[in-house]
Order: sequence, then structure tokens, then C-alpha cells
Amino acid sequence: MAGRLGRCAGVYTALGLLWWATVHVLWRAMACGDWACLAPSTATLVLVTVAVLAGAAWALDRVGVGPARRVAAVAAGMLLILRLAGEALPSWPATWAHAATAGVAFGVAGAFAALATAPGLAGKWRLATTLGALALIPIAPTVIWIRAPH
Repeated sequence: MAGRLGRCAGVYTALGLLWWATVHVLWRAMACGDWACLAPSTATLVLVTVAVLAGAAWALDRVGVGPARRVAAVAAGMLLILRLAGEALPSWPATWAHAATAGVAFGVAGAFAALATAPGLAGKWRLATTLGALALIPIAPTVIWIRAPH
């Protein structure tokens, strides 16, 4: 199982860096910083994200992580949870920090998906893994509320 988890985390870390680099290059190519760019910027982000997540199943299949579509679907859900939890993190001015964060977030999502979909995993561990991921959802609003000036 450790090999499966490592391969899945490695694929997703690479996909996270690919996602960040693609979005970064496309945003720089748009070269606008006004509200007029909101729609094209958002559309670009959505299209790149969908393309990377759709390609994840293919990449997982190539490295022998199966069932690839199920693992990719679970990882996509985990990325949504991590994105919500990430709202509580401070912003960094350095772009390398964004690249590292994207790689780590995708890698963690891939490792989580590999663990949650592992064949032969006991039901209690599958439940604990799922509940642990769902427990991240209320963390972001709580941290934001605690950090806000009262």
C-alpha cells in the first residue's frame, strides 16, 4: 500500500506543479489587472483545473494506481476540502510559495485518495479517513473567525 500511496502522491504533486505553472503562465499572458479580466481569468482557471483533474485518471492508470477514476474523483473532492481549509492561510507575496503550496495540496489530496480507496482497507480506517477529511471543512471558518478583529 505504501508504494501505491507514494505513486499517487507523486503523480498529484506533479499535477499540482503543472496546474500552478500553467495557470501562472496563462495569467501572465493575459497581462491585465482590472475587473475586465475577471471572466477570462476565471474561465481560464476553471478550464485548466478541469483539464488537469481529467488527466489525473489517465496518469494514475499509467503508474498502476487503480481504480484510477475513483481515486481521481476522491482526490478532486479532497482538493475542494483543502481549498476551503486554505482560506484560513495567510497570503504569500512570493510565487515560489504558491507553487509549493499547490504541489503540497495536490500531493496530500493524492495520498488521501490512495489511502481512502485502497483495496482491503478495513471499514473503520476508511471511515476514520473520511471523517478526518470532513473535519477540515469547519476549520477554515473557525480560524478566520478567531483571527478577525472583534
